[in-house]
Amino acid sequence: GDPKASQLVRFGATRMVGGVAVTTVPATHSNGVNPAFLDGQLGELMKAAGISGYAGPPTGYVLTFSNGLVVYLSGDTGITAEQDTTVRQHYGAELAVINIGDNFTTGPKEAAWVMNELVKPVSVIPSHANEPATEGGKVRAGTKTEMFANAVQAAVHLPLSGRTLEFDGDGRCVAGC
Repeated sequence: GDPKASQLVRFGATRMVGGVAVTTVPATHSNGVNPAFLDGQLGELMKAAGISGYAGPPTGYVLTFSNGLVVYLSGDTGITAEQDTTVRQHYGAELAVINIGDNFTTGPKEAAWVMNELVKPVSVIPSHANEPATEGGKVRAGTKTEMFANAVQAAVHLPLSGRTLEFDGDGRCVAGC
């Protein structure tokens, strides 16, 4: 992305972007910054050395749309207490997009537990599986996506290339489902 178009926003802060309220929430993950985001000699030296810088704590996001829909974007994270206290209890997320890739984030079993026990959305979109998850618009057998979809209680909607999903203010898929 363009470093000049980035905005620094920390936990609990909200910025309006095109009519959508974007609020940061905690996540658990390492958080380096590409040297391209740093001006001057420091950025050049870091790039030449092949290193990144620490950018502060990692974040997830809660998006609030004008139709009332509240969406939780987990970002790269593990299980956190804030997924219950902040995301569900305070913001009331009805739709969640959660990473299920494992190794550096929640895996499919952990992500399903987060959805079933902590966030409790109406609908969920699995993401960041780190493997081909679908073929011909269907979930591939034996994938992390299949494992997640079988374990989660909320309606699961697959992110398929070229398809747009639309949700109402209550988190129910109304088009592209």
